[in-house]
Amino acid sequence: MGAAAGLEQPRAPGPTQALPRALAALARGGSWGARPQQWLCRAPQPGGHPRRGPGKMLGGTVKVLTALLVAAVMGYPSRRSATDLDATPRTTVTFDELSGVRRFSGRSLNYTTLLLEDERGILYVGARGAIFALNASNVADGSHRTIHWEASPEKQLDCLQKGRNNKTECFNHVRFLQRLNSTHLYTCGTYAFHPLCAAIDADRFTLPARLEEGKEKCPYDPSRGYTGLIVDGGLYTATRYEFRSLPDIRRNLHQRPLKMEESPLHWLNDADFVASVLVRESKDSPVGDDDKIYYFFTERAGEETTSFFDKSQVARVARVARVCKSDVGGKKILQRKWTSFMKARLVCYIPYYEVLRSVCSLDGGGWASTVFYAAFTLSAQWRTMEASAVCRYNISEVQRAFEGPYMEYQDSSRKWSRYDGAVPEPRPGSCITDGSRRRGFNSSQDLPNSVLDFVKLHPLMFEEVQPAGGEPLLVKRSVAYSRLAVDRVRALDGRSYDVLFMGTGDGWLHKAVVLDSGVHIIEEVQVFGEPQPVETLVVSHKQRSLYVGAASGVLQVPLASCARYTSCYDCILTRDPYCAWDGRACRDTASRDSTGLVQDVQGGNAGCRSGSGRSFLPWKNRTVLRGDDVLLPCDQRSNLARAVWLLNGSEVPGAGQERLRVGVDGLLVTDTLPEHGGEYRCYGEERGLRTLLAAYSLTVLPELPRAAATATAGPHAASQVAGDAKVVYVSTIVVLVVLCAVLGIVLLYVSCLEKRKGKYVLGEPRPANAELQTVSASCLRKGREEEEEDEEELAYPDGCLRIIPGEAPTAATSPVKELPAVVPPPPLPPPALPAELTNGVGALPSVLRKMNGNSYMLLQQDEPLASPLCSASFTEELSKILEKRKHTQLVEKLDESSV
Repeated sequence: MGAAAGLEQPRAPGPTQALPRALAALARGGSWGARPQQWLCRAPQPGGHPRRGPGKMLGGTVKVLTALLVAAVMGYPSRRSATDLDATPRTTVTFDELSGVRRFSGRSLNYTTLLLEDERGILYVGARGAIFALNASNVADGSHRTIHWEASPEKQLDCLQKGRNNKTECFNHVRFLQRLNSTHLYTCGTYAFHPLCAAIDADRFTLPARLEEGKEKCPYDPSRGYTGLIVDGGLYTATRYEFRSLPDIRRNLHQRPLKMEESPLHWLNDADFVASVLVRESKDSPVGDDDKIYYFFTERAGEETTSFFDKSQVARVARVARVCKSDVGGKKILQRKWTSFMKARLVCYIPYYEVLRSVCSLDGGGWASTVFYAAFTLSAQWRTMEASAVCRYNISEVQRAFEGPYMEYQDSSRKWSRYDGAVPEPRPGSCITDGSRRRGFNSSQDLPNSVLDFVKLHPLMFEEVQPAGGEPLLVKRSVAYSRLAVDRVRALDGRSYDVLFMGTGDGWLHKAVVLDSGVHIIEEVQVFGEPQPVETLVVSHKQRSLYVGAASGVLQVPLASCARYTSCYDCILTRDPYCAWDGRACRDTASRDSTGLVQDVQGGNAGCRSGSGRSFLPWKNRTVLRGDDVLLPCDQRSNLARAVWLLNGSEVPGAGQERLRVGVDGLLVTDTLPEHGGEYRCYGEERGLRTLLAAYSLTVLPELPRAAATATAGPHAASQVAGDAKVVYVSTIVVLVVLCAVLGIVLLYVSCLEKRKGKYVLGEPRPANAELQTVSASCLRKGREEEEEDEEELAYPDGCLRIIPGEAPTAATSPVKELPAVVPPPPLPPPALPAELTNGVGALPSVLRKMNGNSYMLLQQDEPLASPLCSASFTEELSKILEKRKHTQLVEKLDESSV
């Protein structure tokens, strides 16, 4: 798919054409943008992506296809079906398989601000509370310099008192770091929600004694979207600078500081900035144009109807805005405000892909060849799934949108619509050119008031910035791209190819090449063991490295890992512009002269001689009994290859065979027969080329390999042996069951005996002491307040009988004594009670009685009685029992209690 320059825009298919196309893609079985069989050839998890489970892949596919159906109904303007825009990474490299990667991390966090000075060989890194200067050739060599720039304790306390998070926000996050002049760097940090900036001496690499206020230059919030550039000494930044302020684009460190107009219309609507790019349009300009700074952001959408279709229901939209470098504001109107600000819609031509995540640019030698690559994710209503789209935009398309008609806000309908009225001269929002100067407008302060008033009310353009070719380059499901970087490589065929490096939200890196037929993802690499978003990507041509910034550290990854491809076919099929085959190995094209190198980036299937694709491999012998199953493994390194099996020279069909099944791990032979024996070869077929991956010699033995030894025992000997084995097996199980039952009965019997003896099953002595506290002669109970009286009181005044549980002494204080071998003589009987106390309950003792470890436990009467005295029968019976026990020797049972 080439650029759109000089090509006719494709006609958008109507709903009746696009809907059957999307439905047909859905009917192909969910192999989105790839052949259905490719998922059967390489995946540790059957039915899914090599590093993603099948459930997530299936759910994401259904939801994305639902979105595509919506696009079809609305008229998807593309030459190809949206399902054909997906691409599967050819190879997958996990974290454990990485090689040649260097890592740097200190005691700080959030290594997200990178500044590469390739000629000086220095990589500057801004992190949380520190700035590092690393050796660009090897970031892990330990020769780095460090500036410690922590927020003061007073600022951290003030941040905490304002309700901020003291674990993430109340620190100094370095958000800006760029070259100011030949001797100094300029940096800004959030400084615990009190932004500060500083000019750093690059040679001494120390902070100055005096820091600058940063409220006009740096965001207060470390998570707020922010972008900044230093252009000819001026600082151009875009963010929300204060908590209650509106998003703004400002210029500082300049004789004429500028910011945006906020009335009567807000030029920005809750904008979240992503990137800013300087385009030197003044260079070799035939009209004397000015340099421009382009800003890319996502903002809340207004009620607007555009040239594509009505998207008034979309919550947020992607925008591109521009300002002129020589803008100095108006003289009376728009004083110290931008007079050249304009913004336009940035569309990727798939509904709901509206959240802009990253933008990178590439200059092919002149500003007229500038292209922008942008990564989009789904809008808020699709938070339950992950999907990304990548689009490419030419600078000519951006200029066309800004030279088109304006939009105007209608107060009556509260909507934006196309403005068809008169436009004053010179054109509002344009830069000062040679034509303007000939008419006497040498600067923006010379512009007439009518032009400035028009600029205040018409910041939005009607035309949208459309992607090159009228369609996205890539629509990737189950992936959320967080950062983009691009490099242009000249291949052996003389053409230049754009290589995209796309970081994901879970710590993976996709490397892709843009071809005429679309995007080919060369590989996906897991660069972080712990899932974390890739925050920054910087390409170094001198070091042939890619620098990756994230929360945990900085990585230096080679632009190419050609040594990973071990055969000519593997090297050619990868279609990597950095790699070529030299006859013996896959080499980096920059490491030697191109003579004798073989490469095929566009086709990916030409250049290898016959036999150079690993045609010979050592045979592996496999022996199996008849009727058993056997798996012949075949590891497909490529996710795009199709497994082809040959049995004795004939191809094994992938389907329709009852006993031969081609799967993700190899060939499964079930219920083997003698005719299944022979020579098996596994090939990986990709783009018409076959590479031998495995070779097996399978031998199927008869079901009875000892038939010759047992022939003399008769024809039924084998069956008899098998029957005897079954009998022994069943008998063993029965015996074990019977033994378990007997053991259970014995344990139950022993437990019952122990309980009768007053012991717990575990053998611990049972506490048997209870304490008699109060015995009285009457049973009328008073109110509950008398229950709180002293426990040592011997009787209630009303003579109520109160029986409460006693407390048994612990084993440590009152151990149970063992009975002596000789029974001691019985103790003397207690003295007889007075005669006046032998009648009724008054005969009960009023103090605690303990004999031979026995205690008394009294039962409490909670319900009041109708009569103040107890029943005579109860009283008499209780008195008789107690009188009898006073003259009787207690039975020596330690668990006995008496009343």
